[in-house]
Amino acid sequence: MLSHALTLLSGASLTFAFAPFHLWPISFLAVAVAVYQLIRSEKGFLTGWLFGFGWFGAGISWVHVSIADYGGLPLIASIGLMALLSAYLALYSGLAFWLTKKYFTPKLWPLTLPFFWFIGEWLRSWVLTGFPWLSLGYSQLESPLNGWIPVLGETGVTALLVLLATALAVYPLKTNWMRISLVYAVIFLSGYIASNYHWVTVEKTVQVSMVQGNIAQSLRWTPEQDRPTMKKYRKLTEPLWESDLILWPEAAIPKLEPLAIDYLANLDKVAAKYNTSLVTGIVNYNHESKAAWNNIIVLGKKEADSHRGQYYYSHLNRYAKHHLLPIGEFVPFEDWLRHVAPLFNLPMSSFSRGDFQQPNLIANGLKLAPALCFEIAFPRQVLANIHADTDLIVTVSNDAWFGRSHGPAQHLQIAQMRALETGKSVIRATNNGITAFVDPFGVITSRLPQFEAGSLTSPVAITRGQTPYRFWGDFAALTWVTLLFGFAVYMKKEKIIS
Repeated sequence: MLSHALTLLSGASLTFAFAPFHLWPISFLAVAVAVYQLIRSEKGFLTGWLFGFGWFGAGISWVHVSIADYGGLPLIASIGLMALLSAYLALYSGLAFWLTKKYFTPKLWPLTLPFFWFIGEWLRSWVLTGFPWLSLGYSQLESPLNGWIPVLGETGVTALLVLLATALAVYPLKTNWMRISLVYAVIFLSGYIASNYHWVTVEKTVQVSMVQGNIAQSLRWTPEQDRPTMKKYRKLTEPLWESDLILWPEAAIPKLEPLAIDYLANLDKVAAKYNTSLVTGIVNYNHESKAAWNNIIVLGKKEADSHRGQYYYSHLNRYAKHHLLPIGEFVPFEDWLRHVAPLFNLPMSSFSRGDFQQPNLIANGLKLAPALCFEIAFPRQVLANIHADTDLIVTVSNDAWFGRSHGPAQHLQIAQMRALETGKSVIRATNNGITAFVDPFGVITSRLPQFEAGSLTSPVAITRGQTPYRFWGDFAALTWVTLLFGFAVYMKKEKIIS
């Protein structure tokens, strides 16, 4: 029982490795402790599952805030649902540990566990629409491994971390400290050297402004609050019209698009008058088909040399969210679940899905790769929407669901990872924080405080060139973990290591 508790706690400690704490060495220690317990345990799956349950139970505790505050369920039910989600997510680390222990001896684990872990994380990113939140690589944004991120991506850095932590657990330091130190030194030093190499070059900068309305979640879909919210965003934007681009958050306009046409047309006209573009989130709804889409649309100038607005209802310079959030934006088995609890009947919880790959938005001549809220956590989708002439990554969100938890800080950290992987600046506008500018090297250059209404203006770098990760995606990471795995199979077969 003591070993089970230690495994659970090692997983829970990972919370401090991620934002807002950023204690990245904890990741290595936590995984090493879990692997050490795997050596001592007869139950490989249980060990991995307990580690995962602690990892997600503490790390995504913000899910409970969303359910308890806005789902209409009692405290015990919200905690139960969060525990159920954590138990599901823990299956993947449980599977990786089970396969590793069942088929290989501990001396081979540094070569095999990264492979099984990589496969598990890949499965977690798409099974049941995917939930790739809190992957271990995100914790390494400020570590010496961050130089590997533009090369291998977050998933590749996760595999590196697992390799290093497993070696620490498997090989006794007393007799192997020199070899382990050498491996760590080579990988850390090469990561540090790579972090000083710029894979992309800055072509120019543009002036971008973002608005944070700080509208309480309880008021967002209250009809009598529509006009005050729209007036607030308009007022906060008045000093910003000289910017090259203005960004509002997800569903900043609370009216359905067919009911907000006059407001949008006026914004479109004003933005064009000031030679700029305004990009905003809004919900579109087709009264005939009863279909709804979580959209990002562009108002004002489309091309830089244009002097006219572009907006008309259903114009094509828009993006429809593809990765919908379970429960919040679509309800699995909705014919049954919608009658169970208010949680399953939240406003705007029945969206239609946009395509996986969509054309870039064009705003004042800038080509924008959009990611709507949760989608920024899906690197393959972000990569699919970045082209040779893409200028920026734009992500809009409403993190009011997460209250004062660490969810918004983790969400921003994920956006930083996408910037570093792709070599593209990320501009991130949210309803109540954290609105921030992230440069092409994953560094936050400026941000607004949470839970305050305001605006933020900054020069933003437009880059050209591409990172190795943008060129080959996860193929490089998959290749090296597969080669290590194949080498382990060979050594086992030839009985080189027993």
